[in-house]
Amino acid sequence: MKDAALQLNGRSSILGSHLNFGHPDRSWDFRSLGRGGVKFEEIIRTLNHVGYGGPLSVEWEDSGMERERGARESLEFVRKLDIAPSAAAFDAAFERKP
Repeated sequence: MKDAALQLNGRSSILGSHLNFGHPDRSWDFRSLGRGGVKFEEIIRTLNHVGYGGPLSVEWEDSGMERERGARESLEFVRKLDIAPSAAAFDAAFERKP
């Protein structure tokens, strides 16, 4: 799991990767989980839908944040996001049992 944010300002393109990470003129950069533009809940729901049961591995590279704080924050984010899929359809809760 890795997050990123676009910072398009009209001067740099999405392919401006020749600039160092964290450079103010760079058009995108990595962010701590939950602080970028990746829609992680959609990813988790899709993984649940296909029956994925493996690990959620974090790769952290946020040059704008102190790394110990970023690591702790990312772990908390993943723990909140790691939702188990429902074992039954919503309507099943309203069915009468004989």
